Amino acid sequence: MGDAIRAEEGTASLEFVTAGLILLLPLVYLVLTMSALQAASLAVEGAARQAVRVYVQAPDTHSAEAEADRAIRFALADYGIDSSTASVSISCSPQASECLRRRAAVTISVEVSVGLPLVPSVLSAGGPAAVPLRSTATERVSRFWGAP
Repeated sequence: MGDAIRAEEGTASLEFVTAGLILLLPLVYLVLTMSALQAASLAVEGAARQAVRVYVQAPDTHSAEAEADRAIRFALADYGIDSSTASVSISCSPQASECLRRRAAVTISVEVSVGLPLVPSVLSAGGPAAVPLRSTATERVSRFWGAP
């Protein structure tokens, strides 16, 4: 019986390290993935919110679009997201050719696709392994807009 105990000596630490790695690696990957998705979610939400705020305060449509584009680029860059991959849509209610009218509601939607961390391109043969995130913000133009 002494030989059986002596043969198993030292294997507990090896089993602990092996089992620990098997359980720890998926947990670490889950934390990395959720962190990337949370950061991108905050970036998209902040970009849409700030873009609509500067849009409704602009003096004309051309400068409103430029300011909104700049706000989106800065908000996404703060979180390390390439703004060239973002899809942006601007809509107005009630439908009109001019968004900047008193009490008009302006809606800006920003959408990005966030790649999953550590996923090689070989595994994403059908397209990039990414999660699309979209945020929409709406704000009304002031009833005093354009007033002298």
